[in-house]
Amino acid sequence: MNKINVEARAERIVKFLDTKKAEELEVFNLEDIDYIAKRVVIANAISSKHASALADQLKKELKPLGEDFLHIDESEDWVVIDLGDILIHIMTSEARQNYSIEEFLSELSAGKFKAQQITD
Repeated sequence: MNKINVEARAERIVKFLDTKKAEELEVFNLEDIDYIAKRVVIANAISSKHASALADQLKKELKPLGEDFLHIDESEDWVVIDLGDILIHIMTSEARQNYSIEEFLSELSAGKFKAQQITD
């Protein structure tokens, strides 16, 4: 099977979510940062049921294309899908405002959380 790069895979995820009425789609490139994923996709769902349905539809759409779904963690207003090098966060707009995950990811990609060596 022909493996496509992480950028193209993230774009494919965004396009798919867009066709399914996800809103405020954003992709963070964390390739050069010491983080658990190379890309993070964030999307707003209309409701918690919509978030859950989007996760199910993504799985049906992407598994046949060779994506490995390592883990899906679902709460009432937030679904996180772990594809290894891509993390997908689908959440209600309220949860997105409360957790301000894009602020954290922006600061992370700007190098704000670089490890500091502690000396005596």
